[in-house]
Amino acid sequence: MFTGIIAEQGQVLSVERDGDASATLRLRAAGTTEGLGLGGSIAVNGVCLTATAIEGKEFSVDVMGETLFRSTIGELAAGDSVNLERCVPAGGRLDGHVVQGHVDGVGQLLEREALGNWERLRFGVPANLARYIAEKGSIAIDGVSLTVTAVSPPRSRSPGSK
Repeated sequence: MFTGIIAEQGQVLSVERDGDASATLRLRAAGTTEGLGLGGSIAVNGVCLTATAIEGKEFSVDVMGETLFRSTIGELAAGDSVNLERCVPAGGRLDGHVVQGHVDGVGQLLEREALGNWERLRFGVPANLARYIAEKGSIAIDGVSLTVTAVSPPRSRSPGSK
């Protein structure tokens, strides 16, 4: 269980793919590895993954094909930055929102509007997931938990647009 409050940005050191079946990511994170044990859960861009190797400030995670298909993890490359969050310990403080780390799909940022000291972001989501998004609910984008301020039907497309 996670909160959607990012503790640190890490860096992808390497990605070893086994086609579409799986991948192993090696990451560097200054503070996230402190106290992390083998088998420990860590959210990488919001995806709950398991630490399979830890060496100092570097760690590895295995990613199964289903996760590669349903998330943006499969698009990562060496040098990319990722959002990291350790799991909430049982009985620990739960700031933010409840985030499971089980990614259901990928949306698309359609619009970004600066509004003083905050921004309004508008996302397009797959039709099969749209019904699960509720106004005043929350949604995690790359592991960052955001409050949904409005839900609207898809905008109609003009003739000839894709």
